[in-house]
Amino acid sequence: MQIEKIDFLGMPAVRFEAGGYEAIMIPQVGANVVKLSHKASGVEILRTPTQEEVETFKGRPQVFGLPLLFPPNRIEDGTYSFDGRRYQYPITIPDQHNYHHGIIKSQPFTVTRTNVGKEYVEIEASYFSNLFNNAIYKDFPHEFICRMTFRLSAEGLKQTTTFINLSKENMPIGMGFHTPINVPFTANGNRNNYKLRLSVGKRWEMTNRTLPTGKLQDLNEEESRLRTEGITPFGKAIEWALTNEPLSVDGKPYNGAIITDTEKEISVFYETDDQFKHWTLWNNGGEVPYVCPEPQSWAINAPNLKLPASLTGFQFIKPEEEWKAVTRLYVK
Repeated sequence: MQIEKIDFLGMPAVRFEAGGYEAIMIPQVGANVVKLSHKASGVEILRTPTQEEVETFKGRPQVFGLPLLFPPNRIEDGTYSFDGRRYQYPITIPDQHNYHHGIIKSQPFTVTRTNVGKEYVEIEASYFSNLFNNAIYKDFPHEFICRMTFRLSAEGLKQTTTFINLSKENMPIGMGFHTPINVPFTANGNRNNYKLRLSVGKRWEMTNRTLPTGKLQDLNEEESRLRTEGITPFGKAIEWALTNEPLSVDGKPYNGAIITDTEKEISVFYETDDQFKHWTLWNNGGEVPYVCPEPQSWAINAPNLKLPASLTGFQFIKPEEEWKAVTRLYVK
């Protein structure tokens, strides 16, 4: 069991080790866990930036590690209204006139607590948004704390993300992760032997601006295989917006992704709790050595969808209250 401060490619970082897993987290870039490995099997779960990719990582942290999205995915025209207030974000995808992914993924977090137990280590990192720390506040004028707790043990990496509303108004909450999982995830693995399963139920019909029309469609034959034997997550571009519906794994409901090397019979499990009601599955054109099963607490453009919150996942946090979501990454 170990926690130590290190230099990672010129950036201050925290290395932590427990239960046969090793992880590296970079507080100054969204508290992003850029490395997670299972030492006994040699599995490298997450896409880790190399020395040549440092500037790419700083500019696009969403394609490395465990980047937090707040809000997740796209907001139409960068705006929505809630409780009589209008929120306006900058346009980040000009050809679609959308805002996407938020900027908390790039903001500096502070390590606020560490704990080394007998069988685990735990690190807490926090971001404080307010009038004086206003990178997020200027477009989203709520004081809040985002607190991420990383617990590493023989059960893998458990990540608890908590938002605490310190403002006097109800605060909209929509978050997700843009998680690139290596394919292959072993040094000599063959990607042709890899299959991806995902707990999906329906597919959102999308406009040419990559926004939901509001209509849900049944999965086609290929998409349906996500629920059964799995699909090969490369070879063609995939960007699917999907609802969550639990799989059955070992006779129990399972929310999340399972990526399996069928030759080596090793699987990476990316498990989510009930807060994540939606997925975006993205593979960056289909010829990169990773795939992103992206869990989202709300659907793409949820605040603007004229649909029940029970379907879109739109939620808010009352003043002085908190909202929590949990994910877990592990190898079997």
